[in-house]
Amino acid sequence: MFGYAIRRLLSTVPVLWIALTAAFFLLRLAPGGPFDGERPLPTKILENLRAHYQLDKPLIEQYVRYIAGVVRGDLGPSFVTDDFTVAELILLGMPFTFILGGIAFAIAIVFGVITGVIAALNQNKSPDYILVIVVMTGLIIPNFLMAPILQLIFGVTLNWFPVGGWGDGGFSNLFLPVVVLALPHIARISRLMRGSMIETMNANFVRTAEAKGIGATLVVLRHAIKPALIPVVSYLGPAAGFLLTGSLVVENIFGLPGIGQHFIQAALNRDYGMVLGTVIFYMVLIVVLNLIVDLIYAWLDPRVRYG
Repeated sequence: MFGYAIRRLLSTVPVLWIALTAAFFLLRLAPGGPFDGERPLPTKILENLRAHYQLDKPLIEQYVRYIAGVVRGDLGPSFVTDDFTVAELILLGMPFTFILGGIAFAIAIVFGVITGVIAALNQNKSPDYILVIVVMTGLIIPNFLMAPILQLIFGVTLNWFPVGGWGDGGFSNLFLPVVVLALPHIARISRLMRGSMIETMNANFVRTAEAKGIGATLVVLRHAIKPALIPVVSYLGPAAGFLLTGSLVVENIFGLPGIGQHFIQAALNRDYGMVLGTVIFYMVLIVVLNLIVDLIYAWLDPRVRYG
């Protein structure tokens, strides 16, 4: 298993390099730059700024310097936010993003699995139909539309929760953004769990357990849950990536001080360093999460062997 993990990590290096190279050249070749504003800067000041950030060098030389810095762990300076490097800005926003994304991820797994199991055990009955309709609402409505709807209902009309801001990071401030982030993934996990659970409950080994007189609850908990979780676990790696990247929009809508707020501002201001640093951060995070999911998958399914 350890050897497989090392090989997987090494195999991701070319993927990360290709993605980073594409992002670098697309940003550089797009019209505009980090020092373009409503009022153009005097030519001398613009030349000094470009020289300071080495943007006056040939594009290939800039690329080689940047890749060399990334290999050393240096993501470079922010071109817009003075006195902060990209790594410092990411570290400042990372705790807020991880708290928000982690809570939403845990809630999505728990509620998705529970609703999927209940729906499967009550297939084609009222609980099944009700749960499917409720969870599918979160999948149909995108989070950038769901967020203002919940803000209007629970924040403005009912005045139950703040419409934005981190505050003290308590329940009231996190409730709405966590719900917005978790709803689509609850729906997807619930659908996967429902289908997998129905298939597992009709498997021969489950029928054998039922024929031996084991109670329905024990059959589900001891024999059905673990194999039924395999498709769900396969989805968790990409889901974590989608959830964390989705938090970029949600953080901006709710005014939360996470990485998303820095990324949106960097994209608007053409802050090359911050945009590329955020891309690297999320790429590495998604690779690590997918590796963890693969290892869990091997544990859940003993038929899987990584030579």
